[in-house]
Amino acid sequence: MGFLDRFFHITERNSTVRTEIIAGLTTFITMAYIIFVQPTILSAGGMDFGAVLAATCISSALASIMMGLYANYPIALAPAMGENIFFTFTVIVAMQVPWSTALGIIFISGVLFLLLTFFNVRELMINAIPMSLKSGIAVGIGLFIAFIGLVYGGIIVKDPGGGVVRLGDVKALHVLLPLLGLLIIGVLSHLRVRGAMLIGMICITLLALPFGIVQYHGVASAPPSITPTLFKMDLVSAISPQYFPLILVFLFMTLFDTVGTVVGVTQQAGLMKPDGSVPRLRQILMTDATATVAGAALGTSTVVTYVESTAGVQEGGRTGLTAVVAGLLFLLALFFEPLAKMLGGGFHPVAGSPVTFYPVIAPALIFVGAMLMRSVSGINFHDLTEALPAFLVIVGMPLTYSIADGLAFGFISYPIIKLCTGKVKEVHPVMHAMGIIFILRYAFL
Repeated sequence: MGFLDRFFHITERNSTVRTEIIAGLTTFITMAYIIFVQPTILSAGGMDFGAVLAATCISSALASIMMGLYANYPIALAPAMGENIFFTFTVIVAMQVPWSTALGIIFISGVLFLLLTFFNVRELMINAIPMSLKSGIAVGIGLFIAFIGLVYGGIIVKDPGGGVVRLGDVKALHVLLPLLGLLIIGVLSHLRVRGAMLIGMICITLLALPFGIVQYHGVASAPPSITPTLFKMDLVSAISPQYFPLILVFLFMTLFDTVGTVVGVTQQAGLMKPDGSVPRLRQILMTDATATVAGAALGTSTVVTYVESTAGVQEGGRTGLTAVVAGLLFLLALFFEPLAKMLGGGFHPVAGSPVTFYPVIAPALIFVGAMLMRSVSGINFHDLTEALPAFLVIVGMPLTYSIADGLAFGFISYPIIKLCTGKVKEVHPVMHAMGIIFILRYAFL
């Protein structure tokens, strides 16, 4: 314990080994759905389900452990939702790009990502973001993950009548359980019970089991083979000029998703300095870039920092030990796939329906989203040139269902409103550049 304390600076960050372990377990449970969602999505593009599952677990484990040991941050990584859907249904299915070539495209975008990190381009971008926008990003991520939690819990559902969303069936047990879980987590957190979210998720799991909402599949199993996807990326085909736009799209999506997540998580954890800079930012970004390259080599789509890491931070995780614990659990999931499936496999209220709910995870995400609202105090609402772009980021993330698109709202509007009000000197040149990049992205990509 003394070695762990010294290596991760646990006491220095006002945490304990026990707290870090609970935080890592909480982070893993909130991310466990990706173990089964990822191979389900990628197998629709012809990839082997078991191999993608293994690649997902291994890449998530290696990246999270690297984040913990190298950067010492409580940030876990896994294949990105959104990018995996684009990878499968746009690139492979719609554009008829072979999946091996698509993996090559991901690999190349990851290498470019590494180069941008090596030359400090990404670090410069994050440090150039004004404090009001950084606070807006944290709040926007809070609303975004709370919205995801409401959808996962079936509390909000897509409106088949033409509207965007509507209230779900609040009389259904799979909806009532997440609401009960949210109440349990809220009460325990108010009473300052350590592991409140973990306890809440365990309670919901136990209550859901008798009704088949959470299904017991066993405990252990032999890990699936990764051979069908391991080092199967086709780099020769991927460097064809016709795929250059796709490389740029993946690079762009990953770049700004990561910017938003890093800012949101570090601010929530209290690890961001008063001037808005992030200590050891280079190590965070190098880990993130390396993860994408390794993920493509193993056989999965873009691996990124996960916004669900905020769940572990809310439980008190402040060091890399949280990320290491989450990473080790991803490795163990290879051998305990049935147990992991019980927590992250999801629930289908109608047999054969594509709609999947995650009642165990939902209350934790909603609660974390609520806690991230505290960052709104960092927005200067007395200066509309600061407040309006921050507000656009806040509403943009949940309404577009994308961190990157939400950032675009703020990054485009911030330099423009400053220019129009004679405050252009307050804008860092990098913010002007990022605004132009976003405009070009929507115009040409």
